[in-house]
Amino acid sequence: MKVLIGTTNPSKVKRFEELLSDYEIEFLTLRDLGITEEPEETGSTPEENAVIKAKFYGKFFDVVICNDSGLYFEELDINDDRQPGLHIRTPKSMKRLEDEEMITYYAALIASLGGKVSAYYLDGIAVYNKGRVSSFMDKESAVRCSSFFMVDKPSEKRHEGWPLDSLSKYKDADDYFVDRTVEDSKESIIVSDYKEKIVSFLKESLK
Repeated sequence: MKVLIGTTNPSKVKRFEELLSDYEIEFLTLRDLGITEEPEETGSTPEENAVIKAKFYGKFFDVVICNDSGLYFEELDINDDRQPGLHIRTPKSMKRLEDEEMITYYAALIASLGGKVSAYYLDGIAVYNKGRVSSFMDKESAVRCSSFFMVDKPSEKRHEGWPLDSLSKYKDADDYFVDRTVEDSKESIIVSDYKEKIVSFLKESLK
């Protein structure tokens, strides 16, 4: 089965390859198909944006997986304008930040909040399968199963495509996400029933 991943981010491709490693799927990227067009992401949640992207890229391929995510700090109110949310790379309507600029900006923000915050990524996933769109988002499980610490002192190491891994630490250890592989850093914070829910959704949507 061939599936288009609606991204050019190699780390996101690796994530879905790992989640569906038990199944015979050949993943293609936007770059593989020469797709350069992008939809306007006007959703108010990661799930809404994932659906927008899945419908858009469904014009180019029969089966598509799209993912959007927002970063949230538990120390801030959900409506606080300092909350990264969906605009991780463009906080407070700033110009799009490059990887090192993101690290600098968020290190300063976290320093202003005491030097350490409890954070979680809220994922929205959508599948376009021959005209039918299905979507998934589970905030309760994300908070319960995948929260981690972010600190104001960045590691010198980097994960391509995931700059904030250099500020992120595991709650059950003192090492940074970048001290482990990309696959380990993502899968270790998506545990137990949350990971099972994601895989179950993908299996059902992809048939």
